[in-house]
Amino acid sequence: MFGIPWHKLPTFFGLLKLVQFRGKLRKENLHDTSQLPNSDKLPKPAPITGDRQLKVRSADGSYNDLEHPEMGMAGTRFGRNVPLQDAKFDEKNLLTPNPRTVSRVLLARDEFQPATILNLLAASWIQFQTHDWFSHGGNQRDKKFEIPVEKDDSWSTEHGPMTINKTLEDKSRTGDTNNPATFINEVTHWWDASQIYGSNQQTIDALRSHVDGKMLIGEDGLLPFHPENGIDKVGFAGTWWVGLSMLHTLFVKEHNTVCDRLKKIYPEWTDNELFDHARLIIAALTAKIHTVEWTPAILPHPVTDIALNSNWWGLLGEDFKKRWGRVGDSELLSGIVGSPTDHHTAPYYLTQEFVSVYRMHPLIPDDLEFHAVSNGKLLHKKEFSEITGKNTRGTLKEISMPDLFYSFGTSYPGAVRLHNYPRFLRQLSGELLGDDTPAFDLAAVDILRDRERGVPRYNRFRELLGRGKVKSFEEITSNKQWIKELREVYNNDIDSVDLMVGLFAEDLPEGFGFSDTAFRVFILMASRRLKSDRFFTKDYTAEVYTQFGLDWIDNNTFLTILRRHHPELAPAFFGISNGFKPWRKVG
Repeated sequence: MFGIPWHKLPTFFGLLKLVQFRGKLRKENLHDTSQLPNSDKLPKPAPITGDRQLKVRSADGSYNDLEHPEMGMAGTRFGRNVPLQDAKFDEKNLLTPNPRTVSRVLLARDEFQPATILNLLAASWIQFQTHDWFSHGGNQRDKKFEIPVEKDDSWSTEHGPMTINKTLEDKSRTGDTNNPATFINEVTHWWDASQIYGSNQQTIDALRSHVDGKMLIGEDGLLPFHPENGIDKVGFAGTWWVGLSMLHTLFVKEHNTVCDRLKKIYPEWTDNELFDHARLIIAALTAKIHTVEWTPAILPHPVTDIALNSNWWGLLGEDFKKRWGRVGDSELLSGIVGSPTDHHTAPYYLTQEFVSVYRMHPLIPDDLEFHAVSNGKLLHKKEFSEITGKNTRGTLKEISMPDLFYSFGTSYPGAVRLHNYPRFLRQLSGELLGDDTPAFDLAAVDILRDRERGVPRYNRFRELLGRGKVKSFEEITSNKQWIKELREVYNNDIDSVDLMVGLFAEDLPEGFGFSDTAFRVFILMASRRLKSDRFFTKDYTAEVYTQFGLDWIDNNTFLTILRRHHPELAPAFFGISNGFKPWRKVG
C-alpha cells in the first residue's frame, strides 16, 4: 500500500496485506512434484480394513485425504514453492562460492548474539517440530561431494578432506532429465506428532506400552533409551540433545495423562481406542502451541499476533469461538481449524523451500548454564557438546527435569543472524552423534544442501515469492561490515548470494526474530499445514476427537502442560503469558 512495508502500516491495513499475500502465494507458489514421471516405486497405502483409519491418524500418514490416500504419507516426494523450471540443480556453480568459505567468513560465530525476545525452549521447540515435518533420510554413503579446504584453514590438519554424502535419491525417478530432481520425505508430511510416535507401525508399536493406550516411560520419569548410544527411543531421534529429550519426555507424559482422563470417561474403550484418541489430541495440541504461542513469540508484532491467532481461532477471537463456536465456514472469521479442507492449487506435500527457511541453527548456544529452580543456584556450566548425542542421558541423570526446564526458560537462544552459527555445529562428528559419520561443518552443509536440491538463491527466491529482487547489497542489510563481506565472498554478484545467507543478513521488521522473506513461506505453509489436514478441518469434531479432547486442546497451553508435570516451575511463571518468552528468575 503506497510502497509502505506491511509491518509499518496501521494494524488493520497490515492484516489486509497479509491476507492478500497468502491468497497470491496459494495461487502461485504451490507446485506439484507428485505428477512427475514415477517408476511405481513410491509407497502405496495399505488397503483399509474396517473403519478405524477413517477416524484416526494412520501410522504412515496415509488416508488423511480419503480420495488420494497416498497424499502426505511417509516416503513420498517433497513439493516445491517455486516453479519446477526454477528448481533445477546448477552443477556448474555447486561450489561457487566455496561453502566452507561462506561458513568461515559469513556464518561462523564471533561472539554469541542472543535473541532476548525468546528463551532457549524456543530453540528446542522448533527442532522438535521440524522432526515431525521432514527428513531427507540418512544420505548416500557411496556418493559424495568434496568441499575444497583452503590452505589457511585448519580443517584439513584436524580432520582431513571435507566430504559430504549426497542426499538420498528419489528412486522412483528413472530416465527423466527434463525435470528437476525430486527428493523423498522419510516421515509423514502431516502435522501429526510423528516425531513422538513414529512414521510407521513398527516404531509406534515399539514405543507403546499396549496398556490403556499409554506410551512407555520409566519409573525414573525418563524415556527408554538405546544403551549403545544413550539416545532416547522416540519416533524420530535425529541430531539428539537434551533440549529434544526434555520435550519428548514432557509430551509422552502428557499423552499418558490424556489416556488416564479418557479412561475415566470411556472405561469400555480398548487400548487402541485410547491411544488413537490421545494421539489426535496431542498432535492438535502441539500444532496449536506452535501456531498461537511459539510463532507469535518469535514474531512479536501486533499484525502477526492477530494473524497467527486468527489461523486457529479466527478474527472473532478465542473467547467468541469457545463460547459460540464457528460462524459458518469462513477461515477469516472463525479460523482454519474446523473449516472445510482445501489443498488449493496442488496436492498437499511439504516443500523443499519450507525445509530451507527452517534452517535456524543460530538459535543454539555453544555454552549453557544450569540453575536450580528452587533458589537459582548455579549447578553446572556445560558446553553444548556435553549435552548432545551420547552425552544426553548422562545430563538427564545429573540434572533434574525441573532444573533443566527452568534453566532453558531463563536462558536466551541465539539470534538468527550472520556471524552467529554455533561453533560446535561447525565441527560435528559422528562419534558424538552416535554414528560413523566423518566430521563435517554443518554451516557449509546447509549451504551445499540448498544448492544440491535446486533451491533458488536469495535474490531469485525473493522474486519468485513476490518480494521483488534487490539491486544492491545495501538493500539487503544496513550493516556496513556485512555488506563488505558479502561483496567479497560473492564477488560482487548479488544474484549469487545463497538463500540462507540472505535470510540471515536481511534487515528485520521491528521485533522480528527472522527475516520477512522467510516469513512469506511461513504465511503460506503455516496455514497450509492446517487447511489441508482433515483432522484440523472437516474432521476437527467431537465425533472424532471427543468433546473432552476438543476442550483439552482449547484449554491447555505450553505453560499449563509444564505446570501440570513440573509444578515446581510455578514461581518462574509469575507474570509470564507465553512459555517461549524469557521466564522470571528466582533467588
